[in-house]
Amino acid sequence: MKRIFFVDDSGPPFGHMLLAFGGYLGGFDGNFLWNRIGAEYSMNVPVWSLRLLPALTGALCVPLAYQILVELHFSHCAAFGAALLILFENSLITQSRLMLLESVLIFFILLAILSYLKFYNLQKCSPFTAGWWFWLLLTGVACSCAVGVKYMGLFTYMLLLAIAGVHSWHLIGDQTLSNVSVLCHLLARGIALVVIPVAMYLSFFYVHLTLLYRSGPHDQIMTSAFQASLEGGLARITQGQPLEVAYGSQITLRNVLGKPVPCWLHSHKNTYPIRYENGRGSSHQQQVTCYPFKDVNNWWIVKDPGMQQLVVSNPPRPVRHGHIVQLVHGITTRYLNTHDVAAPLSPHSQEISCYIDYNISMPAQNLWRVEIVNRESDTDVWKTILSEVRFVHVNTSAVLKLSGASLPEWGYRQLEIIGEKLSKGYHQSMLWNVEEHRYGKSQEQKEREVELHSPTQADISKNLSFMARFTELQWKILTLKNEDTEHKYSSSPLDWITMDTNIAYWFHPISGAQIHLIGNVLTWASANVATLVYVCLFLWYLLRRRRKICDIPEDAWRLWVSAGGLCVGGWAVNYLPFFMMEKTLFLYHYLPALTFQILLIPVVLQHLTDHLCRSQLPKNAFSALMVAWFSSVYLVYRTFSPLTYGEPTLSAAELRALRWKDSWDILIRKH
Repeated sequence: MKRIFFVDDSGPPFGHMLLAFGGYLGGFDGNFLWNRIGAEYSMNVPVWSLRLLPALTGALCVPLAYQILVELHFSHCAAFGAALLILFENSLITQSRLMLLESVLIFFILLAILSYLKFYNLQKCSPFTAGWWFWLLLTGVACSCAVGVKYMGLFTYMLLLAIAGVHSWHLIGDQTLSNVSVLCHLLARGIALVVIPVAMYLSFFYVHLTLLYRSGPHDQIMTSAFQASLEGGLARITQGQPLEVAYGSQITLRNVLGKPVPCWLHSHKNTYPIRYENGRGSSHQQQVTCYPFKDVNNWWIVKDPGMQQLVVSNPPRPVRHGHIVQLVHGITTRYLNTHDVAAPLSPHSQEISCYIDYNISMPAQNLWRVEIVNRESDTDVWKTILSEVRFVHVNTSAVLKLSGASLPEWGYRQLEIIGEKLSKGYHQSMLWNVEEHRYGKSQEQKEREVELHSPTQADISKNLSFMARFTELQWKILTLKNEDTEHKYSSSPLDWITMDTNIAYWFHPISGAQIHLIGNVLTWASANVATLVYVCLFLWYLLRRRRKICDIPEDAWRLWVSAGGLCVGGWAVNYLPFFMMEKTLFLYHYLPALTFQILLIPVVLQHLTDHLCRSQLPKNAFSALMVAWFSSVYLVYRTFSPLTYGEPTLSAAELRALRWKDSWDILIRKH
């Protein structure tokens, strides 16, 4: 709402933009600190409009579930049962009533499934009609929206692509279609299911980056070029500085990696200890480190080895890819140097220092070759912010690199810089970019220290393309790790199936009313049983069909396989990947998988009714059991509704009665 740039490791920006759009419609000005869960909202926060979208999408999941079962060619009774189970699922209701994105994600997942089923059913009778195109295109749009809300949507998108791939393979083998017709079918699917989702996904980031043009606290994890593209912050520092690095330029060098913290090439008057704690000796030269704060000791001067002057000539002589330079520390005027001495913490690499002449047999080795990694040609000029460069030592071929290790007390806990001898490729720890830059004008040391920025104008921000910013931001989102590796309500995927965990969302300090993420216990147990029954029956049918024994008609078998492939496949792809994730996980991560399991329950029930209950009496008994079971599902929903809606307030005894599992953390006030 304040147009301030931020990086959120929870996923892409589309879901946040949808919530912000609701706040915008409600007149929200962004002036609220979202720093404490359960904090009371101020009057300027339009809670209703912020919660409108999750509530609306959560409600629409009910008719979507109904339509999906209908499109799978199940009875309206089965479809109605699926809708009721979604309607009476406490966990889905809880997520829909708050400013959370799971209901939005599940809505787009179900919309994508329904759209593809409608498209596939139209494929048989009326391909390339307006309705056929509408549902095919809507499938791609819904998939991109699901991925744009949370990366969990990628699991269902991959499932749909796999299903579409199988159907396309069958289409290729259809001899009734001409080659041109088959090609048109494949192109239509490729455009709708691949090209359009990718384009929409990029558009989410384009709008996101267009809206968030102001500098903020998350800037420091981005590269200098990205920071300079934002209004304020680094842009205020870099505005007006020269674009091309020349001999005599005064620069600061920022390591591109940005890990463990963003830092700049740095030196100070202190020297390496003569001997380290492990007994190894050093060169006793001036220390060179990587310092995570802006400091006057971060400034270096680019010097031509063939000349003595430390100022920029007129006209300036730009440094190009492959040129040999010397880097002179601005404050101490000592040269960046390396030699065959082991680094303090990385003994297999060379020590980096600023050379001090002790009149011993260790001559200066201070020549460095500039290699512009992201160059377009071998004659490219070294540019401020935009160029990513390696510094290769001429004498030893060692590359200037950030090791990431923190030096001991004698190095002020700053980060170690080393000369990497055997460097293959271009790891980001070896890459540097010029962040601050001015043309040196004074040869005198005292005057040089107080030089101001040159007034030369160069709009650097416009040189960073959208794709460059998108690529960087996407990489940061995927690789940014939250420091809070454990949480009170975090859980493992094994806890989700049996719902051995819960999450307390809200607690009233006076009345004790509370809201928890707790599901309908009976529905969760039934979903697990339905999955087990389906897998067992599927394997049984498959083995008997291998022996040429068909227990059910061919149409029923195809329906059983297609419905199970969708529901069990949807559950598996949305659940099993979490076992391989290292991020902090919560119960709500299971909700998309649970939704597919819930859709499977009426599928299994109808199959049992149609094919295993042969006579009328078992069918009547089974129908009576289903009525009793649905009544029990509703009863469990009503039992836990005080924890779903936060009202009515329950006594301590009533809260204890709702603690059906010892692992549940239900908050009970002590008087």
